[in-house]
Amino acid sequence: MDTPANVTEQEIDELYSKLNKEAASAGYNLNPDTAMTRELLQGYLVNQKRFGYPSCPCRLATGKKEDDLDIVCPCDYRDSDLEKYGGCYCSLYVSKAIKEGKAKITSIPESRPSRAQRLQPKPAKPAGSISALPLPVWRCKVCGYLCAREEPPGVCPVCKAGKERFERFI
Repeated sequence: MDTPANVTEQEIDELYSKLNKEAASAGYNLNPDTAMTRELLQGYLVNQKRFGYPSCPCRLATGKKEDDLDIVCPCDYRDSDLEKYGGCYCSLYVSKAIKEGKAKITSIPESRPSRAQRLQPKPAKPAGSISALPLPVWRCKVCGYLCAREEPPGVCPVCKAGKERFERFI
């Protein structure tokens, strides 16, 4: 694979090893197509060097971290895309079925709202109340792990319990 002058094969190897370990320990899977995964990691590293943060290699970053926080890898849309489509937008992360060859990656539509939608002010909720939280809070009934997001994770990153073991906490 040809790499840009500012990204080395060793950097890609190190990042691949690091992300693969992190993914496995948190119940995620990197794409088993190693060549494709390495190309994605090359883009990740190019963005890291260009912008100072690893924005998704398949999305156009602005270069302003505060505007791109939702697409810093792993992006805010990864888990919902994994649940719906079996892979994240760029297919760096895939479902267990895809990793095991029991399913194939399909086209994954963009989940990120448009810039105009992201900039729209959110309706104000009463300050200090639980209903002021922008997202529901989910609790793993096995280990107590809490997370605030639209849906519970597919797998608890702490105890590896499945999505069905989560309850809406708040």
